[in-house]
Amino acid sequence: MTTVGVPAGWPATEDEARAVQDELRGRVLLDERGPQPGTGRVTGVDVAYDDELDLVAAAAVVLDAATLDVVAEATAVGRVSFPYVPGLLAFREIPTVRAALDRLPCAPGLVVCDGYGLAHPRRFGLASHLGVLTGLPVVGVAKNPFTFTYDEPGPERGGSAPLLAGTEEVGRALRTRDGVRPVFVSVGHRVSLDNAVAHTLALTPHYRLPETTRRADALCRRALREAQSAAGGAGAQEATIRQAPTS
Repeated sequence: MTTVGVPAGWPATEDEARAVQDELRGRVLLDERGPQPGTGRVTGVDVAYDDELDLVAAAAVVLDAATLDVVAEATAVGRVSFPYVPGLLAFREIPTVRAALDRLPCAPGLVVCDGYGLAHPRRFGLASHLGVLTGLPVVGVAKNPFTFTYDEPGPERGGSAPLLAGTEEVGRALRTRDGVRPVFVSVGHRVSLDNAVAHTLALTPHYRLPETTRRADALCRRALREAQSAAGGAGAQEATIRQAPTS
C-alpha cells in the first residue's frame, strides 16, 4: 500500500491555513455556467478516517452523466494532514482527494464534493478549495446547512429555497425527494448556482444524496477498511466517516 504523504509546505497551524484560504479565495471563478447536466462525466469524491491509525482514505468515482453508470474509480490512502478544526476541513482531505483524482484513467469532468463551497464561513469550503487547486468545475452538496439559515423549500422534489448568510445567498436548500429533508448545494468553482442545482437533481433520481456521493462514500469506506487491515489495525471494524459541520 502506497501512502500519500503530507505535501511540503502544507499548513500546520490554524493561522497558516486561514492565510491560505485568504490567498486562494480570490481565484474562485463565479462567472462560468459549467457543463450541461446529463452530459459528459461527473465525479464524486469522499473520504473516510481512522484518526487512531492516522489514516485517511479518499475515493473518486466517475459516472457517465447521462446513465449514471460507473466509468472509472480510484482510491488513495494518506496520513491525516491537519487536525479537525471547523471551517478548515479541506486541509485534512485535499492531499488524499487530489491523489485519488490523479489516479483516475480519464478526465473527471464536473466534481461533486460531500461538503461546501461558498456556503462556508470564509466563503471557501472544500469544493472551492479543490476547484481552485485543480482547475476543475466543482460543486458542493452537503447534508446540513452548517450555520446558515433557510426557509423550508416546497415539499416536492425540485423545491428550493435560498441558503442565506444574512441577506447573502450562499447556496440553496434543495428537495431531492418528495417529503424528504433537503440537501444544501453551493458553488465551488467554475459552475453557476442554478447549474449546480440542476446537476444535483440529475444525480438524485432515486435517493436523497447524489449518486456520486453514494458511490464515493461506499468506495472510500472499503478502501479504509483495507488500509486498516494492512496497517494491522481494526480491519473488521466499521470505517469512521467524518461527519463534520463544515469544510
